[in-house]
Amino acid sequence: MTGLIAVIMIFSIPLAGIITSHLQTQAKLKNKMIEKELELEKLKHDNFVIETQKMRLELEQMKLEDARKGNDFLLK
Repeated sequence: MTGLIAVIMIFSIPLAGIITSHLQTQAKLKNKMIEKELELEKLKHDNFVIETQKMRLELEQMKLEDARKGNDFLLK
């Protein structure tokens, strides 16, 4: 009986180490994945801000062109 317990103890220690190592590896991979997702979201936000500013400038340019055309039309 003691021999059986000793054998179980001998095999359970490396098995616990393997499981712990696997869980640590999974946690590291998950952390890297979350960091990459966060970086992607920051890029998406920056792109949104740039596109919004571009559209704002295009709208302002259209308003200026319309105002100029209106003045040209009134002068004729």
